[in-house]
Amino acid sequence: MALTSQDQERLAGETAWTVLDAANDLGDTITVDACRRVIDADLRGEPPARSDMALLTAFFS
Repeated sequence: MALTSQDQERLAGETAWTVLDAANDLGDTITVDACRRVIDADLRGEPPARSDMALLTAFFS
């Protein structure tokens, strides 16, 4: 089953909360700011910026 763009945006918001917790613990302010932008976009029902999503994805790499 393929994810719709709305499902993908929701997953982005959920991922951002997880990364936000870890980034806060590490004092990574750049990643914290990106997480906040992704969460804000999710709450507004808008797609997050690709650059912010790339940063969140790279956080656990």
